[in-house]
Amino acid sequence: MDNLLSIVTFIPAVAAAILAVFLRGSDEAAQRNAKWVALIATTLTFVVSLFILFDFDASNTGFQFVEEREWLLGLKYKMGVDGISVLFVMLTTFMMPLTIAASWGVTTRVKEYMIAFLLLETLMLGVFMALDLVLFYLFFEAGLIPMFLIIGIWGGKERIYASFKFFLYTFLGSVLMLVAMVAMFSDAGTTDIVALLKHEFESETFSILGVQVIGGMQTLMFLAFFASFAVKMPMWPVHTWLPDAHVQAPTAGSVVLAAILLKMGGYGFLRFSLPMFPVGAEVLTPLVLWMSAIAIVYTSLVALAQSDMKKLIAYSSVAHMGYVTMGIFAANQQGVDGAIFQMLSHGFISGALFLCVGVIYDRMHTREIDAYGGLVNRMPAYALIFMFFTMANVGLPGTSGFVGEFLTLVGVFQVNTWVAAVATSGVILSAAYALWLYRRVVMGDLIKESLRTITDMTKRERAIFAPLVVMTLLLGVYPRLVTDITGPSVEALISNVETAQAMAQTTTQLAETSH
Repeated sequence: MDNLLSIVTFIPAVAAAILAVFLRGSDEAAQRNAKWVALIATTLTFVVSLFILFDFDASNTGFQFVEEREWLLGLKYKMGVDGISVLFVMLTTFMMPLTIAASWGVTTRVKEYMIAFLLLETLMLGVFMALDLVLFYLFFEAGLIPMFLIIGIWGGKERIYASFKFFLYTFLGSVLMLVAMVAMFSDAGTTDIVALLKHEFESETFSILGVQVIGGMQTLMFLAFFASFAVKMPMWPVHTWLPDAHVQAPTAGSVVLAAILLKMGGYGFLRFSLPMFPVGAEVLTPLVLWMSAIAIVYTSLVALAQSDMKKLIAYSSVAHMGYVTMGIFAANQQGVDGAIFQMLSHGFISGALFLCVGVIYDRMHTREIDAYGGLVNRMPAYALIFMFFTMANVGLPGTSGFVGEFLTLVGVFQVNTWVAAVATSGVILSAAYALWLYRRVVMGDLIKESLRTITDMTKRERAIFAPLVVMTLLLGVYPRLVTDITGPSVEALISNVETAQAMAQTTTQLAETSH
């Protein structure tokens, strides 16, 4: 099918336009119609995206389904997917119908709410498919706007503060990336990502104000991109916007934020930082590895001190993203495969955990851990689902959470055993905060009077969790579903990075010899 990627990307945007133009009124019928249009559009997007997956050739390490046409002032509209990006496309299209279904209880400005989520899906898909720097940047930055509105309009009491903090952190990080993109264009003469992946940027050491910049321009460009992607992940110490955004966002907003938006940072590292600036990456890898290890331990300890369920799960997300950055910058097969696997797995598990919080928040309108206790007595189905995803979050063997963490730790151990040892302690800490949360909310006697009439999950809520349970178990038992697709592309990426780093070392040695 021609233009398959564009069709998948813009189905949600077309549905948003239909809602904006044709849906009138705000009565109950209009609200119901808005929800159905959004659900049908996101489900159709997922169904069409399956054709990408079925026709994808994992043995081909290049970009597939490439679309290219003239666009604006000599710039090109260019889209394509490879073994690294195709599964992020699938994660996005898989999660969005579940997100819309979880929003069925929304009653305020429903049409605008659904339009925001539909536009957000188009922009997120564009990030994972764009093969032009300018196109990537537009999708990457424009995605801030719908999320800013989702938090700011439909969020909690502190929603304005949280939405502005989210916007400013992520936007300011991206300004440096834009500067680096201009420098890349002036050096390479193109904004084509495929061409830039083959271009060798300057890596000779020079000094600025007496400070030696090892790795030259590559190190500076790496740092500029790192500023943007590290905030997006988010990495310690620029992670503080995430807990606030999660706590204030509506349930569906938290799901999208955790499951998909955070993954743009990891994807950026894999698409730009490692392959385009391999020498800069090599220079700064020790720093990134230790930042990741600190993030895992520090945010796990902070999670233990939380009284708000969403905040605890948000800090858990930061800790799990620490494994991702470690795996990526280990720059070996197990590390990068594990990082991609961890991002996909975290999408299902953290999304489900935020949905678990949403289920009881809809009933009790509080996220305070102390407000609950003994829910197993009234909500046995909920207790079972919550326990399953708690165990997956801890990394129980047989769930997808185990595979991602294990692979990244194996990859990092080959590079730095001390970092691996510190990071492994995070596995114990994650068990501590996750099981502590579960015990306080679900176990024990039902003492609180307010909980005596609470009802178990509805059929709609169970239907939302079912596909997440299936994917978490399926990837945990049969991880080759992911690694067979990502493996060849990851192998090619690592080979190219190692070759570039070896060539740079040889050049440096020759230059030193000649001096």
